[in-house]
Formats: sequence, C-alpha cells, structure tokens
Amino acid sequence: MSILASIRPELQSLQPYRAAEQVDDTIRLNANEAPWSSAGDAFRRPLNRYPEVRPGGLAATLADAYGCAADNLVITRGSSEGIDLLIRIFCRAGEDTIVTATPTFSMYRHYARVQGASIVELATAPEDDFAIDVDALLNACDATTRMVFLCSPNNPTGKTIPRQNLERILSSCRNRAAVVVDEAYIEFSDQPSVVDLLKDYDNLIILRTLSKALACAGARCGSVIANPAVTNILAAVQAPYALATPVVECVENALADGGFAKAAKWVTEIRNQRAGLIEQLGNMPFVERVWHSDGNFFLVRVTDASALLEHCATRGILLRSFADDLQGCLRITVGSNDENQQLLLALRDFADITR
Repeated sequence: MSILASIRPELQSLQPYRAAEQVDDTIRLNANEAPWSSAGDAFRRPLNRYPEVRPGGLAATLADAYGCAADNLVITRGSSEGIDLLIRIFCRAGEDTIVTATPTFSMYRHYARVQGASIVELATAPEDDFAIDVDALLNACDATTRMVFLCSPNNPTGKTIPRQNLERILSSCRNRAAVVVDEAYIEFSDQPSVVDLLKDYDNLIILRTLSKALACAGARCGSVIANPAVTNILAAVQAPYALATPVVECVENALADGGFAKAAKWVTEIRNQRAGLIEQLGNMPFVERVWHSDGNFFLVRVTDASALLEHCATRGILLRSFADDLQGCLRITVGSNDENQQLLLALRDFADITR
C-alpha cells in the first residue's frame, strides 16, 4: 500500500491551482497584473509580475544540496508551514491522531490543535538523556495514527535519534502512518541526514530549513522532502505563489558562490563555541546539569532558573525558559564569540551574587 492511502481521502485526487501561463519576453495580458513597476522594485524579477507558482530553479538547487530529486521537494515558508500543510493533508479533524515525544518543538502540538487532530505525547526523561523508548512510541500508535513527528536533533534537548531506532519506527509504521523527521538542526550534528532512506521507506518525510545553519531565518524558507505522492498533494494544497519574489532572490543570493560551503565554516565555529560553553557551564556552582547537544543550542538545569533569566535579561541577554516542561531548565542558543563571552561574564557574576 502506498503512502498516498494515508492522505485524507478527499485530497488524494486534488489538483493544483491552474495559474496563468508565464512565458518570458511576451506581452502578458493573461494574469491581471499591473503593466508598470512599483516604486520599491529593486529586484532581478519585476515585482509587477507574479512569481513562479513554485520556484523551480530554487527547488532544484535545494534538492541538489540535500541529496534528493527535485520532485521529492516542496519549498515552504519556513519548515513551520511544512508542518501545518502536512498535518492538514494527513489528518481529518476529530478523527486522526499524531504521535510525538516530548519535550519537543511546540508547533507540532499547535498545528495539530489548529487542524482538530488529537496528539499523543510520549514523555522522555532527563535521567535517560531524553532517549525515546521505541517500544512505547510504537505502542502509542493505533488505528487512528496518521503521523509520527520526530525532531532530530531535538529542540530543546539536542538529542539525535539513532538511525537504527528511526528505521525501526519507519518499518513498523509502513503502510499506516507517515514518519516526519524534522532536521532543522542537522547541520550541527555529527550524524548525517536520513534523506538516503527515502528510497527504502515511502512513509518517510523530512523537514529542512535555511533558518539555522544558512542564517536565513528572516527569509522564511524551508523544505519538505518526501515521496512524490506526498509532494504532489502538498503542492496542490499550498497557496500558489507562496514564495514571494524578494524571498526567492534573497535565498538565491544566500546560496550563490558557495553559500552552503560558507555555512559549513560557520557551523564548525558554532560547534566549537558550543563545546566550550558546555564545558564552562558545567563548572559553575549554580548549574546542576548540562546536556550534550547536536544543535546550535544546549539545555541546562540550574538551581534558580527564574532568577538567572532575570539576571541575564538585566544585562541585555535573553535565554529561553522550559520550566513548563522541564523544571529548572533553560535553553541557551550558541551565539558569536563576543556574545558568548558576554554570557559567560553574566553567568560568573550570577555565581558570585548567589554564592
């Protein structure tokens, strides 16, 4: 049975919007566009014309970078839009269920609620380094389960799911549920993407983003990588012209002249900074534990999280509390060397104050 059978029945034959034909060097009187340029037009492509319905050239560039075929990839407005679209095409309101492990990225829960889908959240334990119990996860899946969301490396814990565990989940869920692997932070990990598993598991869906390692969070550009049966439906459900001309050209500029190679150098620096920060925080008296991380962040548990948050905020440094899910825990993003040094000064000051 194909993964197509897991998609909402009423969408399985959905066709994409038929946009007006776009041909260069023609008089375009078929799309109700303005014939003059706007005052803010400073782009290679004129803003008075609609962009491509789907940016084919950019999709080909990203597919090549991610190691998949172009028909395996749909560009989205950040990976968050990918999450929203996927839940909409797989889950029927009031009937279908999503399974995930917590703590994790809160948008899985958010978009499940928006769609009216139930969500089963399997807790992972700090004392077990937030490892996912595969048996428990699979037992949580039932006849209503349409999707399993797994963030790897996971936000906020930084934990990467072992490949053999992921394959076991994919195999068990074959023919009954899609398994979405969110690889937003994969560039910061020692482990490679699992994109090569697409050929073996048609229920595998991968999320990628340019927000982190490529430093393009403001551009809102992500990708869903999946079996063409899924990407075709995604393209039909996604709004036409979803990627605006300024966004497409901004991303093209970021990727030009070895953009991914440059990003790899930045990633190496972040990884080195991450290791140094984790080591130094581990020696501070108010720190109870720092967890290993494969992301551009790490999770730390301290004696008084609210006091530390306030202390850093008064020095212009913002950290992220996860007290709702993990008592006493903060997530710290790894910044530039200068930013990290300012953080360390603030933390040492906090240690002196609370000694």
